[in-house]
Amino acid sequence: MKVQTKSKKVNKSWLNDHVNDTYVKLAQKEGYRARAAYKLKEIDETLKLVKPGQVVVDLGCAPGAWSQYLRRRMAPGGAAVGELKGTIIGLDLLPMEPIEGVQVIEGDFREAAVLAQLEELLQGRQADLVVSDMAPNLSGVASVDTARIEELIALAIDFCQHHLKPSGALVAKVFHGSGYNELVHRFRANFQTVKPFKPKASRDRSSETFLVGIGLKPQTAP
Repeated sequence: MKVQTKSKKVNKSWLNDHVNDTYVKLAQKEGYRARAAYKLKEIDETLKLVKPGQVVVDLGCAPGAWSQYLRRRMAPGGAAVGELKGTIIGLDLLPMEPIEGVQVIEGDFREAAVLAQLEELLQGRQADLVVSDMAPNLSGVASVDTARIEELIALAIDFCQHHLKPSGALVAKVFHGSGYNELVHRFRANFQTVKPFKPKASRDRSSETFLVGIGLKPQTAP
């Protein structure tokens, strides 16, 4: 009973924080599906990454807040519907409610069939920007979670090496912890410029942060 009571208190505390969260209220007001939109918004406003006319790939796009932000940034007047200047392609293992103008592939991009769908949508073009809000289901076991996070980052970087313009950028969610320095090292090995970023919309108590890599380094043959 004590465990259940404690759990209820924790859930009630989280729910109270969530309901009263400034960014949750703002997301509801502005029509975003999640407060996560403001994380990408702050990164973009600081580094000027998103521009109309670009080809952008959103890895781990569900529930769609990042794709919504991208869609508005690439539309005249920041409209959520109507004309869109550019291409936005989202990929996720989970289904996602449609967003006007965003092309979504449901599946794992490590699989050949899914990758073929992506390449068909790219039509021979390379992406200007790849954004990844992917995160593993955390187990609470540090070594396991670190390995899972590193795998996702490795996949995102490998994706960029094959599908990102040399001048392009990758924005990826990571977590501070035992493997963080290795993730930074991995970014620096693949990008000319690497910037860590902790948006204000990312809760202070969260270990979540973001790494931005700009300008691919040429890969030497093994």
